[in-house]
Amino acid sequence: MGEKETALAPAKMNASAKITGAILDLIGEIPDSKLKIKGSPDAQARDIASAASSRAALVASALALPPGPLGWLTILPEMIAVWKIQKEMVTDIATVYGKRAGFSREQMLYCLFRHAASQAVRDLVVRSAQRFIVRESSTKVIQAVARKIGIKISQKAFSKGVSRWLPVVGAVGVGAFAYYDTARVASTAIKLFSSEIELLPVKGPAAEK
Repeated sequence: MGEKETALAPAKMNASAKITGAILDLIGEIPDSKLKIKGSPDAQARDIASAASSRAALVASALALPPGPLGWLTILPEMIAVWKIQKEMVTDIATVYGKRAGFSREQMLYCLFRHAASQAVRDLVVRSAQRFIVRESSTKVIQAVARKIGIKISQKAFSKGVSRWLPVVGAVGVGAFAYYDTARVASTAIKLFSSEIELLPVKGPAAEK
């Protein structure tokens, strides 16, 4: 490890811890959907995805505008703001497909972070033929998964922070990434909730919260 990487290590660890905390706060409560179901579930889900992606792009672009060192301070608020939009979107998509009743934090983590940290969430939701198996997890397991996600995302965030030194170009790029990222979350959610879902409860000592 070089001198530069050694100097950045504490900052990365701090960023990872903050991101982990933000993720745990995010999934601590699954909101109720205020969505009115109408028409085809697939068509409505696509509309929800498109609207959420556009909102995420606008929010991320606005928060990415401060140049230089100030830009670094907006990275976590930007991610949290986008995640909240995605969280609402995932909840609405679950509602459209009639899966809100059994919606869990495991499913939320899977939808939000499958594309960004697939190894971290691979044991929470497993695809089997034409259905998905959701493994209910203890709080300790959820915390461990959130830490893995936090580490992975903090590594990407430090690279992403370079764009903050180019305010206008950076804001456009950050907005485009938020749009693409939200669209991928939506795609994961649509595939999950349009399929049969089997809930696999934890048994024995592992069930302790």
